[in-house]
Amino acid sequence: MLLSQLPEDVLYQILSCLDYKSLCRLSQVCKRIYYYVNRDVVWRKIAKEFLNTGITRNGTDIYPHIPLKERVKVAQNWYGGVCRRAILLKWKTKLLPWLQLDGDILFLSQAAEIGAYYQRQDSRKLQRNPFEIYSGHKGDVCRFVLTESDLISGGSDGKILVHSRKSDTSMELSGHNQEVNCLDSKDGLIISGSRDRTARIWTLTSSCTRNIIPMYDRVWSVAISPALSSFVTGTACCENLSPLRIWDVERSECVCSLGSQFRRGAGVLDMVFESPFQLFTCGYDTFIRLWDLRLSPRKCVMEWEEPHDSALYCIQTDGNHMIASGSSYYGVVRLWDKRQSECLQFFQLSSDPVSSPVYCLRFSSSHLYAALATSLHSMDFRQNPICIR
Repeated sequence: MLLSQLPEDVLYQILSCLDYKSLCRLSQVCKRIYYYVNRDVVWRKIAKEFLNTGITRNGTDIYPHIPLKERVKVAQNWYGGVCRRAILLKWKTKLLPWLQLDGDILFLSQAAEIGAYYQRQDSRKLQRNPFEIYSGHKGDVCRFVLTESDLISGGSDGKILVHSRKSDTSMELSGHNQEVNCLDSKDGLIISGSRDRTARIWTLTSSCTRNIIPMYDRVWSVAISPALSSFVTGTACCENLSPLRIWDVERSECVCSLGSQFRRGAGVLDMVFESPFQLFTCGYDTFIRLWDLRLSPRKCVMEWEEPHDSALYCIQTDGNHMIASGSSYYGVVRLWDKRQSECLQFFQLSSDPVSSPVYCLRFSSSHLYAALATSLHSMDFRQNPICIR
């Protein structure tokens, strides 16, 4: 019996045991085998071991519209650092921009406005002008988040604005008396942190603060757990308090502090939940840390050190093996494989004599976008692959 004559379920079982090089050779045998080899079910196991293929640790597929074989091709370039760089936008005044990605739309804050840009499908470059602008702050936008229905921004004027993405309506949340450094929102819940040394809990159903939590230190970052029962705050670490604390949403009480022996000034600048119990943090002490909230809160389970002793302003993960980080000097972006202790790849984006931090970065299956003080950069990893045809 020929291989192509086997029942489909048996054939797929055999193919799923092969590595990507063997699959590529096998796909050249005939059209029928080529058809089977290109199916996602064959590549799923392989894709889970590569960087940024969209298959998360729990098996969720982030990019179901892109064939897995194509994603494995691009993943080799992420691993090898093979990309084409470009500067998408430039501006003259130094800013602290922030980014969010939603499919083919990139949101970029510049001073008091947030622009929404379409990405061109062929080149993934941005259209020259934003198709929509969100405004209303009297000062610079510090952070903003996206939900399915809203864009929620915090500004240096102490205000939080909730812009509807489906209409022209907006709602103002007032309470902080200094700049809103950070915020997060999930399922109608909003958590904000400010230089005024408080964290506040809000809901989209009211313009009044639900709870005010004295933090006794400036709040640089917040993240709501996917379970919605708790949130984490990261502070400047200028007081005799842990910079990382977990809070119960309903009771507004501190559940526990994470870590010990943080040196003074080791503030936490960014954090991201990868699951209800896995939290990644980074900041001024140059480390990316992974915390497992099911274990002892006094020690992280893994950590990665920025090799040039630079503060880490931002991080993002692919939900599986890859971390991308942005450093405080010369626009350095690093890619990390969680299975390795050393940095996998690094890219220096700033060529100016005066260095700029990477204030924010976001990536898709094929592109990474980084916002510096005066420019928006992109890295396109869709180059010709070496191993897969």
